[in-house]
Amino acid sequence: MDAFYASVEQRDNPRLKGRPVIVGSPPTQRGVVCAASYEARKFGVRSAMPSVTAGRLCPDGVFLRPRMEVYQLESREIMAIVQRVAGELVQQVSVDEAYVDASAGHQSGTADTSLECAMPLALRLKETIRDQRGLTATVGLASNKLLAKLASDFQKPDGLTLILESQKVTFLRPLPLRSLHGVGRATEESLARVNLRTVGDLQDYPGDLRALVGSWGRELKRFAFGDDTRPLDLGDDVKSISSENTFLRDTDDRPTLRACLKEQAEDIAGKLARRRLAAHTVQVKLRYGDFTTLTRQMSFEEPLTEARDLFRLGCWMLAREKLVNRPLRLIGLGASGLVELQARQLALPLGGVAASKEKPQ
Repeated sequence: MDAFYASVEQRDNPRLKGRPVIVGSPPTQRGVVCAASYEARKFGVRSAMPSVTAGRLCPDGVFLRPRMEVYQLESREIMAIVQRVAGELVQQVSVDEAYVDASAGHQSGTADTSLECAMPLALRLKETIRDQRGLTATVGLASNKLLAKLASDFQKPDGLTLILESQKVTFLRPLPLRSLHGVGRATEESLARVNLRTVGDLQDYPGDLRALVGSWGRELKRFAFGDDTRPLDLGDDVKSISSENTFLRDTDDRPTLRACLKEQAEDIAGKLARRRLAAHTVQVKLRYGDFTTLTRQMSFEEPLTEARDLFRLGCWMLAREKLVNRPLRLIGLGASGLVELQARQLALPLGGVAASKEKPQ
């Protein structure tokens, strides 16, 4: 879906059409941005940014409190349309993103012909969502998950991009390395040391990528040529990643608590990187000396991967409600609403449309 949270707000309040909408805390309060419309993104506003920064970048922005229950309900309605229009082979990966296997009945002829035959389904999905929900979706059509995700990043909003098998290598060549599934900051920096900066550089690299990125090198090379054999995951997957510390003595010492949260954020970020995942929701957990346990969480339209973001948001949630008002027995940090790294827009591979799952706030 296109700028999902903000688009729901603009649909529900027509006076917001064309205006820079920022879903999150107002800039006059300590808070963060959960989502931004395309009009606001032009000013550099992004998810997880402090609201005061967003206010400086976009002084005419319309700040709205998030309505997570509304977004969840809208997500269920959209996913029901996807199931109804496209069939049962659907992998929902976030609140506004899913893959659909569209290959049934399109196996004859060349690979390019099969892809072209799936185009009516992609169009029908877009049209049905627009007619029934008043929202736009961007669809990518390709032969596998990797390419479908990339295709869905083009022609936004309300776009439809087809990547033919005969053109995939050429399509990939100019793209930055971060466009490829699983390439995060650390991998990008390792490859940049040997002047590998675009997908075309990877395609032309004569050496063994395992010397640079370990055992993943072979798969990364295949990705560079648009080859991806990952099937749709229709079963259970990892729902959340968390880290906790129980203290020997209850404490409310701020430096100690911040040090714990920082270590937990780094641990979670490392696990996300190893699994090539990102998180839409960040949660803090507290347990006091009397064993009273509280949790607080925030959800974001754009998924997060960096330890510094997880740490900052954890600290902010504690401060927002003044939760450290007496010594703590336990403190924890968690990430949920997990999606594959670089999964963003609605994608439709020849196996595929992209959409999502997320806990209410």
